[in-house]
Formats: sequence, C-alpha cells, structure tokens
Amino acid sequence: MPVDIHDVEEIVRRQNEWRAECINLIASENTPSPAVRAIQQSDFMGRYAEGHPNTATETNRYYQGTRYIDEIEALATRELGELLGARQIDVRPISGNAANTAVVLGYLRGGDSVIVNSTDAGGHISHAPIGVMGRRIQLRGQVLKAEGEKGIALHYWPLTEDRYHIDAQAAIALIEQVKPRLVVLGKSLFLFPEPVREIAAVCQPQGIPVLYDGAHVLGLIAGGQFQQPLAEGATWLTASVHKTFPGPQRGIVAADLDSPEAEKKYWQPVDRGVFPGSSSNHHLHTLPALIVATREMRAYGNDYAAATVANAQALGQALDELGVPVAAKEFGFTRSHQIAVDVANFGGGVDAAKRLESMNIIVNYNLLPGDADPKAPSGLRIGVPEMTRFGMTAATMGEVAQLIADALKGSDVRDAVILLRKQYQTMQFV
Repeated sequence: MPVDIHDVEEIVRRQNEWRAECINLIASENTPSPAVRAIQQSDFMGRYAEGHPNTATETNRYYQGTRYIDEIEALATRELGELLGARQIDVRPISGNAANTAVVLGYLRGGDSVIVNSTDAGGHISHAPIGVMGRRIQLRGQVLKAEGEKGIALHYWPLTEDRYHIDAQAAIALIEQVKPRLVVLGKSLFLFPEPVREIAAVCQPQGIPVLYDGAHVLGLIAGGQFQQPLAEGATWLTASVHKTFPGPQRGIVAADLDSPEAEKKYWQPVDRGVFPGSSSNHHLHTLPALIVATREMRAYGNDYAAATVANAQALGQALDELGVPVAAKEFGFTRSHQIAVDVANFGGGVDAAKRLESMNIIVNYNLLPGDADPKAPSGLRIGVPEMTRFGMTAATMGEVAQLIADALKGSDVRDAVILLRKQYQTMQFV
C-alpha cells in the first residue's frame, strides 16, 4: 500500500497556485522552461558519477554504469564553453556557492591575503569572514573578522563616493600594498560592471589570480549585455545557472587559460577543489536540463538579456518618480537585472519586504552600503529576470512600480497584483 502523501501534495499545490498569482521580483530566482523542468525527471536522479567522464581510452569515473551521463556531461561542458567563450568549464558544482568553495579550497590556504567586496557593498556571503573564503584563510587564534588585531587577512575594495563602484585607482594601490594571494570581483547586490581590466592588468604580472563571481549576471554575460570578465582578464568565472541564466539549480567554474602552464597553475587546483573538495556526486538529473537551458540561451539569450536590463532600468526610474528612492540614480539606476531600493522611510527592509509579500509582491530585504545589521537593513533588492521571462516589458514596469509604491504607502493592492499577474502566464524566450 502506498504511503499517504496527500498533505505534501496539498502544500505543493498551494505553492504552485500562489506563485502563479505573485509578481516575483527576487533577483536570484527564475522559472525554468517547461523543457528544462521536464527533462530533470529521469533515471539519472538516483545515480552516481564521481570524477570526470570516461573516454574511449581513459577510465576516470569511480562508478560503473555512467556511459550516458558521460555523454551528457561532455555535451554540457562543450556547449557551455562555446557559449561563454571559455576553454575550461567545470559543470559539476551544484550551486554558485559550491563553485566559489571549489576555487577557495583548491587555491587558498590559511594565512593567505584576499581582497573582496564587503557584504554591505554587495559582496556575497561566501566572500565574507564567516563564509568559505574567510574560514579558509583563518589561522588558529584569528577571529573571523576582516583585518584588525587578530583578524584574518581579508581586505575590502575601496569604493567611489556613491559606494556602488570600486575606486579603481585606490584598488590598485591596495593591491600593491597587500600583495594578495587572490582578489575577488562580483557581487550579490550587483548593479554595475566591475573594473576587471584595470585590476587584472595589475594582478597578472604579479601572478595574482582574479576570481569573478558572476552568479547573478551569467545570463547577462552570455547574452552580451554585461561585461565579459574572462575576455577582460579574469582568471576564473564562477556562477549559478539559475538566475539570469534560467537553468536548473547548479553552478559552474569557467576559465579561458591559453597555456599548459596556466592550466596547471590555475585550473588543476579548481579541479581538485570541485572533486573531492566541494562535491562528490553532482545531482546528475539536472545536467541534461543545463544543456537545454544553454541551447535556449544560445537561441534567445541576447534578446532576453536586453529585455531584462531594460526592465530593471525602467522599474528603477518609475519607482524613483513615485517617491520610492532607488540607488544610483545618477548612473541610470542599474546596468544589470536588479535595483537597490532605499525603504528606510517605509519601515526598513524587513517590514517593507513583509508588507509587499502580503500583497503577493515577492522581494528580499537587503543591506545597502553603510548598513551594519543584516537583520535590519534599510534596503530591498529587486530583480526582474523571472517577470521578464513571463513577458513583462518596460511599459509593464510602470504598473509594477505603482503597485509597489502604493503597497509601501499602506494601500491594499493584492487583488490588483493578481489581476496584473494573470496577464503574464505564458513563458517567453523559449
């Protein structure tokens, strides 16, 4: 007799129905296409395949029965490499965080110095003292805080006055002062391109690798609507493939190293960091889905990325005009898929996010530059990749902004949100 799962089915049903009535503006979320979702339901779900794919002349796996996942993994590696212009790709990390972990485990040791974006300036938690980067470089007796007495050798990029851009000249001076083992660019609150060329030009002659965390912007990179970090000098590109790149929940590490010496120095440590460092079996059922998403991005990625950036800029402009302050107005609000909204005058980030959720508008509260308490930030991070994929346009963003502004000011807009969302149920760019 089958076990009773009616309660579980009911929760899942409610989730599916509710989210179809919501305007989802979480910057790190997307809805995979029906093809991506469907192909994950396969026998691969219960299988193992540690190591690299076997070839006609080499046995690389530590399990038998991998002949078909070997084909899939090789396809995913080749096609994603072609899309990103990368000679080296590892598709085995199961998230962007796991990809960062692989690089850190493979390349850093206790006592190393690293320069990163601070958390309040948008840096991801994995870059922070309490993340894998801080813990990896910690020595016995050091506390998990950046710099200072008994602190780890983690340093933060100097910022321009607006605090959404790295001050390139001051950053170069910091590199010369610190002589770091590694520098990290890229963010979680990621509005504008990083000064990769300037920093790489200083780091490369000194043998300092540049890690670019492109978790949020991989789809914009692939779609030609953001900077191209590998071409600009980054050593590694780590990323998620389920944000602006609308695939399954996985991660990648990519590089474009052009010599055997560079591969040995920079790619072999990553290979060890991925396996056995940060993953064993790597969720094989989602690898075929990654190929599907890669082909969708090859076909529609440029248009999708351009529409995403246009929507984010339009939403920022509309909110600001309605009296909801949006950061970086002097720079056009954003060049990515997300905006930073200051809701200090609307109860702060937590209260504003909860208020919007009660109206079926899903966002996340977020630190803004200068905030100290991640549990009581002054901002919201708002992203448009999912709603863009469901067909919302720059014109629609005016309606969305009005709903957000009205909700923040106390109006009940839930019915209006549901009505608007009903008009955008068919996925585009597939």
